[in-house]
Amino acid sequence: MTYVITPPAVPAVAIAGTDDLFPVNRVYCVGRNYAAHAIEMGHDPDREDPFFFKKAPDNLLAASALDGGGDFPYPPKTSDVHHEIELVAALGAGGRDIAVDAAMDCVWGFGVGIDMTRRDLQGEAKKAGRPWDTGKAFDHAAPIGRLHPIAETGPMEHGAIWVDVNGERRQEGDLNQLIWKVPEMISYLSGLFTLQPGDLIFTGTPSGVGPVIAGDVLSGGVDGVSGIEVRVV
Repeated sequence: MTYVITPPAVPAVAIAGTDDLFPVNRVYCVGRNYAAHAIEMGHDPDREDPFFFKKAPDNLLAASALDGGGDFPYPPKTSDVHHEIELVAALGAGGRDIAVDAAMDCVWGFGVGIDMTRRDLQGEAKKAGRPWDTGKAFDHAAPIGRLHPIAETGPMEHGAIWVDVNGERRQEGDLNQLIWKVPEMISYLSGLFTLQPGDLIFTGTPSGVGPVIAGDVLSGGVDGVSGIEVRVV
């Protein structure tokens, strides 16, 4: 048996300190997982069941500051692209209906990413009751830094998270402000999907999201992992 077209390459993320790669299966994102961000987006910050959307694995953009960052082409059909800095959890194991107290056993490691969003297209989709894919899952919509194994980072329960645009601080928070913590997110997701090794989870963004334009340079990070740099071109 042969493929009728050449199979696409396996999307992968670089590992800090090595030439190894982490193969990516799926990319989950949790929405409004910091209270201040929920408020700035016009929603109630009280804890409610988390909700998720997906980006495609080939939306990933290698943008580690260790490697000189990455270029983010300003996408078409939009005039309002926003940055959302996030801790990213990478799963080395999966399953269904994973208990909260067992969830961290699934985590291979952590990194930092940016959920780039065509906010105007997302807003139009919300008003029409349509999926968010055009606003969230476009080419290069998920810049990501190098991953670090959990043996190096620990469980990432607290630590600063931030992003600067052209040297000006735009977003700032602490991982301890997450409404749904990493093991809770994994447990909840595993009740909806069978999680797999290679899955990534973008865990939510603090307040301060805002637009970018061509020529902007974004630099950000999370305490405990290497940083990210994105040039809007």
